[in-house]
Amino acid sequence: MVTSSPQPPEQPRKAPPGPRPRRVRDVMRQPAVTIPATATVAEAALLMRSSNVGLLSVTEAGRVVGVITDRDIVIRELAEAPPGPQRPVGAVMSREIVRCLDSETVETAAIRMADNQLRRLPVFDAAGVLVGVLSLDRIAEEYCEHLAGETLGEIVETRGPLLDRSEGEAP
Repeated sequence: MVTSSPQPPEQPRKAPPGPRPRRVRDVMRQPAVTIPATATVAEAALLMRSSNVGLLSVTEAGRVVGVITDRDIVIRELAEAPPGPQRPVGAVMSREIVRCLDSETVETAAIRMADNQLRRLPVFDAAGVLVGVLSLDRIAEEYCEHLAGETLGEIVETRGPLLDRSEGEAP
């Protein structure tokens, strides 16, 4: 007669060695800096300087309706002849908002940054509330320099005509 020895109870699986995937909420800058769409481009530039940020979330009636970056101000506003720093932010902002959720992994957000050639993403919670901004700087400083470097490599890669996100067409 063959008898089997009792099997030891199954042990819970352990996480693989190495760092656990971190969530965007652990790395993002909080709070996000916002500006009304009716504010001027000059006011946006001053707010960026005083807050030490390169992206402002643009709001109307408490909702995020776009983003304006330091690059938007230079390319879409100051490079225009004649420049108009008194124009409203709403006329210069990017209306297409590429975002991430605070519950996503940093790796997932970095892929979205690379795919869209963006250095910063507004971060929203599950309820759709703006809660912060994730930047390549924060990924490098707070999480992984290697991931930030790989992402930057994808961002700067030439991929054909660049689109002006505010107009949806090539410049």
